Amino acid sequence: MTGPIVVINPNSNQAVTDGLAKALTPFARDGGPQIDCVTLTDGPFGIESQVHSDQVVLPMVDLIAQRADASAFVIACYSDPGIDACRSVSPVPVFGIQESGMLTALSRGDLVGVVAIADASILRHRRYMRRMGVLDRLAGERPLNMSVDESARGEGTFARLTEVGQALQQDGADVLVLGCAGMAVHRAPLQAVLGCPVIDPTQAAVAMALGTVLASQL
Repeated sequence: MTGPIVVINPNSNQAVTDGLAKALTPFARDGGPQIDCVTLTDGPFGIESQVHSDQVVLPMVDLIAQRADASAFVIACYSDPGIDACRSVSPVPVFGIQESGMLTALSRGDLVGVVAIADASILRHRRYMRRMGVLDRLAGERPLNMSVDESARGEGTFARLTEVGQALQQDGADVLVLGCAGMAVHRAPLQAVLGCPVIDPTQAAVAMALGTVLASQL
């Protein structure tokens, strides 16, 4: 049997991991690969700064070394912390959700709008998009100005997501990306309200990982 796709939540908030597991339920297949969502217990409660992002790199490298059973890894944090380090030590593919989410969005629309957690996240995201060479397809990025935990289970999160999503549509976006793994539970209802594709980047990354693993079996 093919080993699991291991989805790593690099923050220590179990509620975020639980939300990921729920959002990824449709990807589980009889006979595998199964989807194994794990929490990096050594990580910060939410990755909300460059320091937080850098802090989780070595613990993720250690976790990957412990999961020799995996057929692929997904780093479920939107700034893809440690993706180069993880790829350098992993014998199987490693997918980052920002990279995967943006690539999926580019296949669904012309101009992409990104919903960020906070203003402080935007520069970090833009640096990565510059590296990817996709800034000319960015309509804009706007913040919720919430914590990661609030984005996952805050009472006013959906209303704020709708407000920011509509503003990004006014900026010209015809497809949106949720810029945090904690927003996964809101993807489907937000897409219904806004009437445009809304990409959950963790689902996008797992879809790519699943396709890669299945193709390797041919």
